[in-house]
Amino acid sequence: MRPPANRDRAVVDLDVGVVVLRLGKHRESVDERDRLGEARELQLAHERTVGLGPVAHVAEYGARTILKPVPVCLPKPPAVDEAASLLARSRKPRPATEAVCEYVFRPLAHPVVLALLPLRVPPPAVVLAGTTVGLTAAAELARGHLVLAAILLQLKTILDNADGQLARASGRESAFGRYLDSLSDLLVNAAVFAAIGHVTGRPWLALAGFLALTLALSADFNLDRLYRAVHGIAFDATPVATGLGAVLARAYSVVYGTQDRLVERFVAWREGSDVRTWLAYHDRATLGVLVNFGLSTQLAVLGVLLALGHPGAYCWVTLACALAIVPLLLRREVLAHR
Repeated sequence: MRPPANRDRAVVDLDVGVVVLRLGKHRESVDERDRLGEARELQLAHERTVGLGPVAHVAEYGARTILKPVPVCLPKPPAVDEAASLLARSRKPRPATEAVCEYVFRPLAHPVVLALLPLRVPPPAVVLAGTTVGLTAAAELARGHLVLAAILLQLKTILDNADGQLARASGRESAFGRYLDSLSDLLVNAAVFAAIGHVTGRPWLALAGFLALTLALSADFNLDRLYRAVHGIAFDATPVATGLGAVLARAYSVVYGTQDRLVERFVAWREGSDVRTWLAYHDRATLGVLVNFGLSTQLAVLGVLLALGHPGAYCWVTLACALAIVPLLLRREVLAHR
């Protein structure tokens, strides 16, 4: 039996077996059934849910303002942080940026790198895959399938970006891969221009375009490595290789070594001994222009021209890139003279 609601003292009547709790002053008699509602209210007061939000207390406490929820910054999942770290490690540091490569093909190569990393695919295998795709594009171009050739060339560029990123992200950079990549690009370029000469019926124009492209790419590479040397940026353009890598290094020296040495001798003669002349001659603005003559940009332009049905026009593009080196060289002469 519950205590009386008025907190009266308890009285025991043994004759009737009834316990009367806290009998106090005499009041009007109240039937126990009439007090069931009071007991129910007391019980519900302890059982009801309590609103803890700021809105629930406005009416009860007369609050005039409602506090805005504070945004909580949740930590990134570990997988996202790991992927970001791998992609940051895969970036190739360069003094200047090739826009098409940086903002188009490099992001497209990211999924390829993330997919191949857990499989432990060696980077030279990706180089060979890109070379195969490039040679297939040249074959389709020779057959007159221009749009298919354009698509394959862009896929080749994605793989060409992925192999270097994969090597840096996995810590498996090697001299073998470096020379294989350069010689593979030369092979694909020769095959593509041979296909352009075949499909257009103008082999001499295609040969001139190939030589112009090789000159533009060589100028970009040599200015990049000499800029790094003058500004004290560590870079090994011709790393020492052993085994099969030494064979590729020898082939690289035969193909590219002569022009690289000629560039070095000319620059050494032009620079003299004044450090200020060195810094002026190897300026960042010239490098910024030449780096955008890179192979990723070249194949993107070729893809557009193939899709438009004008493969021969690309030869004129490469000739224009080679001619653009002349005013850039004159500008460097003026800077060095000043």
